[in-house]
Amino acid sequence: MTTPPHRSTPTLLVVWALLSVGLVPGCPSGPADERTPAPPRVGAPRAIRTDDGRSPRWRWPTGGREVVRGWERPADDYAAGHRGIDVAAAVGTTVVAVADGTVSFAGQVGGRTVVSIDHGGGLVSTVDSVTPSVAAGSLVARGDPVGTVAVGHCPASAPCLHLGARVDGRYVDPLPYLPAADWPVLLPESAWPG
Repeated sequence: MTTPPHRSTPTLLVVWALLSVGLVPGCPSGPADERTPAPPRVGAPRAIRTDDGRSPRWRWPTGGREVVRGWERPADDYAAGHRGIDVAAAVGTTVVAVADGTVSFAGQVGGRTVVSIDHGGGLVSTVDSVTPSVAAGSLVARGDPVGTVAVGHCPASAPCLHLGARVDGRYVDPLPYLPAADWPVLLPESAWPG
């Protein structure tokens, strides 16, 4: 005779309770201690800081600082949003590494060419659309060329470079890592020439 599934439920609850309060030695489900660091909280990427407590400074990936479209936080990981900033840049403009790191990816994603650089500590920068001059595994220093702006992310009539930032795999606003931006000035229609 077999025990119906509903009779084993109390046993499962006891096991779950022991695991959740950490009474089973070496169990990763128990509370974190000095030997087992807690995993990062999902939904709240940790801030990356330099030794003096400031956010690290990136450089702009092109010669310009004009942001034509800013960061738009998505409601969740799969919702619409703008996971980075668009910097005005002509097709063919040299794109450089925003900081020291290792190229973690250089290739096609969804029909556009992307270069991603791992800066360590969970911080990754991504530039899109580019014609890469580097390959995955390349070591780059801040300011080293990584490619040139290509048509893809922005329309050909208003070319730009998309710059993204990820911390622990989650997209964040890249602006806090950069020196001050130049935002386009929108004039009233009455001020337009002609």
